[in-house]
Amino acid sequence: MSDAIRWYDANAENVSRRYESIAAEAVHGWLANLLPNAPALVLDVGAGTGRDAAWLASMGLEVVAVEPSGAMLTEAQRAHPSPSIRWISDALPSLDKVFRLGLSFDLILLSAVWMHVPPADRARAFRKLITLLKPGGCIAITLRHGPAEPDRGIHDVSNVEIEKLARAHGAFVERTTKSKDALGRDAITWTQLAVRLPDDGSGALPLLRHIILNDNKFSTYKLALLRTLCRIADGAGGYASDAGDGDVAVPLGLVGLYWVRLFKPLLAAGLPQNPTNQGDGRLGFVRDGFRKLSGVSHLDLRVGMRFGEDRSAALHSALRDACETITRMPARFMTLPGGGPVFRVERIGRVPRRGTIHLNATYLSSFGELFVPRHLFRALQRFDVWIEPALVAEWSRLMTSYAEGQGRKLSEAGIAAAMAWSEPSRDVRIARDQAVRLMKSGKLYCVWSGRALSADALDVDHCFPWSAWPCDDLWNLLPAHRDVNQKKKRNKLPGAELLRSAQGRIQEWWDKGYLKAPNQMLSERFMTETKATLPVIERVDFQVGDVFDALNMQQIRLKHDQQIPVWEPT
Repeated sequence: MSDAIRWYDANAENVSRRYESIAAEAVHGWLANLLPNAPALVLDVGAGTGRDAAWLASMGLEVVAVEPSGAMLTEAQRAHPSPSIRWISDALPSLDKVFRLGLSFDLILLSAVWMHVPPADRARAFRKLITLLKPGGCIAITLRHGPAEPDRGIHDVSNVEIEKLARAHGAFVERTTKSKDALGRDAITWTQLAVRLPDDGSGALPLLRHIILNDNKFSTYKLALLRTLCRIADGAGGYASDAGDGDVAVPLGLVGLYWVRLFKPLLAAGLPQNPTNQGDGRLGFVRDGFRKLSGVSHLDLRVGMRFGEDRSAALHSALRDACETITRMPARFMTLPGGGPVFRVERIGRVPRRGTIHLNATYLSSFGELFVPRHLFRALQRFDVWIEPALVAEWSRLMTSYAEGQGRKLSEAGIAAAMAWSEPSRDVRIARDQAVRLMKSGKLYCVWSGRALSADALDVDHCFPWSAWPCDDLWNLLPAHRDVNQKKKRNKLPGAELLRSAQGRIQEWWDKGYLKAPNQMLSERFMTETKATLPVIERVDFQVGDVFDALNMQQIRLKHDQQIPVWEPT
């Protein structure tokens, strides 16, 4: 920002006169109902003439005003000598003096500042700003678009860049507005963005952000464990159980399974996982078992799958080695701010080898249990849409830095492809086959409308829409009339009243289509998938009524946490 600082030092008097001619309320009206209540703490980065700092202070807020230009800082202190404003000479991207204060802020304002930060420094600058923000706090950024005076140190900006940086740091853009230039310059326009750092009030999100962004890391293992738990919380939360003492117990074998699934494509792509590893498989858990799974797709490493004797031995060894590494490394070294481990592991002695493996609760629990603080697991369930992008971004950054230290340059596209969590492909063939079977032997009805179905009118609907929550579990695939599915329900959640009216038809479909199907493996698959994916199924011998109750609970979660639109026929 040195060019910008020199320009403002040379033009401080003229700039101050122009800025002070416009009221802060006129410039920041878009922000009015997002401001924290007094006496909250605000950081004004690039405070300029102090106009905005004075406006914030007039509302009872405590303001730390940062300005790198000595001339502008002098003008600001002279024009706005408020006792509620503390002035500091500091600059992005480092903000070293601000960090030494040890403060956290409810609001951080960057008004007409971001365009002065060189693009190469922006990731570091945003990381600094997020670290200074309190949970639930807001960063207000205004972006300038249009031509600039020569030598002013202005770079191109975009709201897309801010949105990407927010996702990478576990935040989200809460509001975006656009406006004309308040100084009347026709060629200049502005975009205003409010970036919010979510907070669940339990302390879980600050702890996660600390581990993701700030905690010392000598490998990617800490991030891998968090992402593993994030995927389990989102897609296999039914396998977690209340353990008392504020913990949730997750089958250790399930953690190991997701761990292996995450690492397989990364190592296949040659991506380094620590400074000395070059993606060649020289990691503690990569032993004979893992190597012998080279012919097994990572997509097959999911709950409910079966493996014959030839691959069961390799998978069992790979899971055992993964559980050992998780226990010795990330689970041991991820600690709470006041000391003590975040996670606790209880392993069962030596797990005997199996002739064949069925990846169900019994087998996955045979390795032991990983205990996760309940508030942390709940945050992973509710906020995975913000947490996982931050994990992926930091993991990608670490691998890139490791490769650079080894004299290698990684492909961004290659990293993105290997890091993608691949859900099962959209496949409704089994459900369709069962629907056709039932239509041949009697009548089958649309679960939503009650209309009788024919082969020409049959659609297989994802009860919870694939576009928002990819899940091809059998319980989620329901027979529907094509007109109802494609023209009315589409990519929406069924509403509570619609579910209530459809309960009998849904349960009858589950019972006849899967549980009493000639192929008995469908019944077992239905029960296994249901237990893994749907919450609050506690009975071992659960029935379709229990599944329907759990489906209703999942509908509430997706409605409130993922904000999926709801369809209720009028």
